[in-house]
Amino acid sequence: MITIILDTNFLMIPSQFKLDIFTAIERACLFKYKLAVVDGTVKELNSLIEKTKGKNKAAAKLALSFITRKKIPIIQTPQKYHVDAEILNLVKKEKHIVATQDIPLRKKLKAMHVTRMVMRQKSYIQILDH
Repeated sequence: MITIILDTNFLMIPSQFKLDIFTAIERACLFKYKLAVVDGTVKELNSLIEKTKGKNKAAAKLALSFITRKKIPIIQTPQKYHVDAEILNLVKKEKHIVATQDIPLRKKLKAMHVTRMVMRQKSYIQILDH
């Protein structure tokens, strides 16, 4: 079973683009998988709720509710680095798929030959291999 790590911005897609990422992931994956987030993602979402207003605040609240309602496991990290760096450290140790819209992170993951999951045309999820 492969773990798909959901990045903060990926969790905000349902609110921002009205795309059900969970159904889209299910359609894209022809293999057994489980979803997870890093603890820094939860901190980022809480920070967005506290510091922003309007659409970003609503998107962050919805993303946090998904983590709770869908019982998505939270991976504890050393918290020495930024969330992206923690994700990069995780994928160095174990094989995971990273679901993100963050272009700099996607480029780093591609350079490391890590499989990525991205939203395309605001309507579906695509898995990108090396």
